[in-house]
Amino acid sequence: MKEMPKISDSEWEVMKVLWKKSPITSSEIIEALKEYISWSPKTIHTLISRLVNKDAIEVKKTEPFYLYSPKISEDECKKVETKSFIKKVYDGSIHLLISNFLKDEKLSGEEIEELKKILDEKKK
Repeated sequence: MKEMPKISDSEWEVMKVLWKKSPITSSEIIEALKEYISWSPKTIHTLISRLVNKDAIEVKKTEPFYLYSPKISEDECKKVETKSFIKKVYDGSIHLLISNFLKDEKLSGEEIEELKKILDEKKK
């Protein structure tokens, strides 16, 4: 299995657009990001180029456009990012993450039941 590329927060925004809809052109990526981020088109083109160089997205030339698609899935990226976060912040301890989260968050009865179900499934 090839190593997952390190994706910056800004690059992550481009990836989210591609995960929602692809293949798409750079213009479509710019349009989608323009709705909630005020980056210049040049900045977005730079992010796209970085992702191509990192082998996170692929580009196909179709006259007259280039079409971009993710080469890695959103689930794969989330798993890697989650493991990296847990390792960096909690020294790899999922127990510390969950206990800190549960201490600080207010959970509804429904959310607590859902967590119990997940833990019961994990026991099996």
